[in-house]
Amino acid sequence: MSVHALPPFDDRQILALASLASSDGGQDPVDAAIRAAAARQPAIDKPELVRFIPFDPAVKRSEATIREATGAVVRVVKGAFAIVAGLSYPSPACSTIVDELQAKGYRVLAVASGAAEKLQMAGIIALSDPPREDSTALIAELTSLGVRTIMVTGDAPATAKVVAGIIGISGPVWGTSPLPPDIQADRFSVFAGVLPEDKYQLVQTLQKAGHIVGMCGDGANDAPALRQAQMGIAVSTATDVAKSAAGIVLTEPGLGGIVASVKEGRTTFQRILTYTLRSIVHKVVQVLFLAAGLIMTGQAILTPMLMVLMMVTGDFLSMSSATDNVRPSPTPSIWKIGSLTTACIILGLFDLLFCVACFSTGRFLLNLDTGPLQTLTAVTLVFSGQAVFYVARERQHLWSSRPGKWLIVSSAVDLTLISLLAINGVLMRPLAVAIVAGLLAAAVIFSLLLDLLKVVLFRRLGIS
Repeated sequence: MSVHALPPFDDRQILALASLASSDGGQDPVDAAIRAAAARQPAIDKPELVRFIPFDPAVKRSEATIREATGAVVRVVKGAFAIVAGLSYPSPACSTIVDELQAKGYRVLAVASGAAEKLQMAGIIALSDPPREDSTALIAELTSLGVRTIMVTGDAPATAKVVAGIIGISGPVWGTSPLPPDIQADRFSVFAGVLPEDKYQLVQTLQKAGHIVGMCGDGANDAPALRQAQMGIAVSTATDVAKSAAGIVLTEPGLGGIVASVKEGRTTFQRILTYTLRSIVHKVVQVLFLAAGLIMTGQAILTPMLMVLMMVTGDFLSMSSATDNVRPSPTPSIWKIGSLTTACIILGLFDLLFCVACFSTGRFLLNLDTGPLQTLTAVTLVFSGQAVFYVARERQHLWSSRPGKWLIVSSAVDLTLISLLAINGVLMRPLAVAIVAGLLAAAVIFSLLLDLLKVVLFRRLGIS
């Protein structure tokens, strides 16, 4: 903090006047800093506070009525320089000082005092609130994730532009308030000198333009915008009102939690997408495959016991997928229902062809009876379900990432259990070891071929 007094005032008097026009015991860090600085440099014959009007964001100033040692009643105004300058006599020297300070990124407050209608500019208080050391890296990481960061502040445009440049936000600056209803908000990177209601309008405008908006704030005045945004984020030092309005409350200083939230959200989305792809493909294929088997043999190719067994083993695999190693998508994730439907249909057709081919081999080449054919059907569906799952869990090639520990364990138990039951004829008719091994080898080859198709398909349909 630096103080620039104008004659006949001195630094101690400026701090004393500013502290009287600052709230005591509130959550405003600016007022707290001014009161602390004034306490360190107490003025001689400090005036007596008669009346205090708290800071109003709409007019960007606070006021105090004081009684000096001489008994004179004086009005003191503290706030944004442009506002205070409009209430006091012009001071060219003061304007020059303010321009220099704002060009260096300082937040500038002006203090004026005098008779009710004849205020005199007393001095300037420059506050330095440098960004956190990790801000630049966090903004860069959000940009790499496809998230555009917009700076919204009540500070002067010159100050806002300097601070934005320091943390890596570049682009046009909007510097007037109120915002026009037809503003193209996505064309600007910095909004300066805004009012709390402007933040709410800005969120709405961006949403109407088709953007998904996350709003980060800390004050009670930010609550409407935090509530309106798809994801309101309250920082760790936010007021209770802001925390209540937000969807996420950061528990540690800084904005690192925002990056973590983005990545966690995208990781969750990828798990849901994997479950959706696998479920739609395999469930639909099961129905069509059973229908095809019924047509080919004239009877059901699965017993109720086999169906229950497949459901139980499949549920273990589905539940363990929630712990799978998943990479968050590099760009914002959105549901592309049309593309997903197309992908599921194409992948499902190839899965159906694989299942029918395996069944046809057992039916027409190996001449299996009904019992072994039913066992072959169950083993085929379990093996093909595993293949489809490992193909669907990765948007790139299936070997691009290592599956989670519990997923591997669940998969191994699933394959081992169904193979042992089939070979030993437990709960089903026995099937030769060579046939089970052949089905497993065929499923591995099928997964590799389906994976090649998936990569091309996902790239064309824009699924990531």
